[in-house]
Amino acid sequence: MKRSISLVAALAALLILGSVRADACTNIIVTKGASADGSCMVTYAADSHQLYGELYFRPAADWPAGSLLDIYDWDEGKYRGKIAQVPHTYQTVGNMNEHQLIIMETTFGGREGLENKDGVMDYGSLIYVTLQRARTAREAIRIMNELVQTYGYPSEGESFSIADKDECWIFEIVGKGEEKGAVWVAVRIPDGCISGHANQSRIHHFPLNDPENCLYAPDVISFARKKGFFQGEDAEFSFCDAYCPADWSGLRACEARVWSAFRILGGEKFDADKYVDFASGENPDNKMPLYIQPAEKVTVKALADVMRDHYEGTPFDFSEEPGAGVSRLPYRWRPMSFELDGKHYMFERSIATQQTGFWYLGQARSWLPDEVGGLLWFAVDDAATSALTPIYTNITAVPECFREGNGSMLEYSPTSAFWLFNRVTHFAYLFYDRVQPEIRAEIDRYENENVELVKQLDQRALKMLENGNRRQALGMLTEFCAHRSDELFHRWDNLGNYLLVKYMDGNVKQQAPDGSFLDNGSGKNIPASPIHPKFRERWLRSVVESHGEVIEIRR
Repeated sequence: MKRSISLVAALAALLILGSVRADACTNIIVTKGASADGSCMVTYAADSHQLYGELYFRPAADWPAGSLLDIYDWDEGKYRGKIAQVPHTYQTVGNMNEHQLIIMETTFGGREGLENKDGVMDYGSLIYVTLQRARTAREAIRIMNELVQTYGYPSEGESFSIADKDECWIFEIVGKGEEKGAVWVAVRIPDGCISGHANQSRIHHFPLNDPENCLYAPDVISFARKKGFFQGEDAEFSFCDAYCPADWSGLRACEARVWSAFRILGGEKFDADKYVDFASGENPDNKMPLYIQPAEKVTVKALADVMRDHYEGTPFDFSEEPGAGVSRLPYRWRPMSFELDGKHYMFERSIATQQTGFWYLGQARSWLPDEVGGLLWFAVDDAATSALTPIYTNITAVPECFREGNGSMLEYSPTSAFWLFNRVTHFAYLFYDRVQPEIRAEIDRYENENVELVKQLDQRALKMLENGNRRQALGMLTEFCAHRSDELFHRWDNLGNYLLVKYMDGNVKQQAPDGSFLDNGSGKNIPASPIHPKFRERWLRSVVESHGEVIEIRR
């Protein structure tokens, strides 16, 4: 996702700390040997203040010889040009295709002047066009390279997560400015390991003669030399140092998110304390590894929950300081940085964030046929307050509440999940420490139900396929996804109503053990006297320090 950029100027304009990436996205990659069920998994949070939460759907199609495809910039909708169409395109649902190929992204920007403004294949188009043309991760890397070399690459530097049923890769690419093509490197994540990226280039040194595990543009080093980005022996070359040297904000606002994911999933196998100075922005030379082994095999649910992280229990936890307000809100409204009394400050940027348009957890499951194996867990809005629902990538139609065109960022729709989740979450932001645990409990119930239901449905669909009933199987999968999405919508509608009644005006209505609200015994639908939870001491002290002389009771 392309970033909006805010420059933080230092004293007398002598020092610039760099761009604080306020939108930003996060990908976590789990290889099949690191997952609990043997699937390759990739997460993606599309964190843009302007992106609408909907599920993209393109059925497979055949095209006449000589057909051309119009390319529109994914971020801005701007027409960029035409490219040659292929004879057959595969079905895509979100960022997966019918052959279980997954492509996700985060933008790292990189050095100025490397965007080719006349290029056609922006990073978003690169994803969705490639998904329509490739079956495997290696094929996707080849096609993406061919597209940018042929038509030009107008976007900033980008990290892509590319996974199929057997392999997971990180593919990093930067344009060449006035030259048409791009330079890039792709590294395969070893089976049994996990990786991630979050708006900062992460590929450091890489093998130059190991095509099984590393692919790269032939001029990736020579172009850096020509531009003055690198001097030294080829073996010393670092892609990230040459094309996206990390500044303070690139570490603190970006690499810190990868550090936190590694901390959660790596456990004792990842020494989080060793790299805290890197994540904090203080020591850019103490680079984290590109990949690590998890402490234990990663489940779908565990991976989803990492996307809900706010640095809880770390030095970057910002839910307790005064800025979190009375309800321990783990977000700060934008702008992300500010100046006060000649000093410059930046709020934390956690994995979960308020401006998420949609987020995914893609699963490629090699032990199942493509009709059943490709599974995209999909949600809209803030990951911490939204629930993933299962979407098989060979369905024949997208559920109505996620359908493209059902509302927009400028048009409210009462049948859109995006607007429903935003409404409920917006209320949660007012009373976060009270409301979020109730939302989280509903998230866990719904997602855990789906994990079990998917296991059952997989077997039913598999039997249908074995009996030659492919159309029936796809119809059943489509109906299941629609039913579960409708169930999710219904639950969140009820949840929003319940939360409003319970927490309206900052009061907390009393409840009976069965969850019903207590009345005052008059029979007139008057609630029992509400509960007023105590304010936390740290917040009260901040109030007294700033305003105590005015509000102190003196008699």
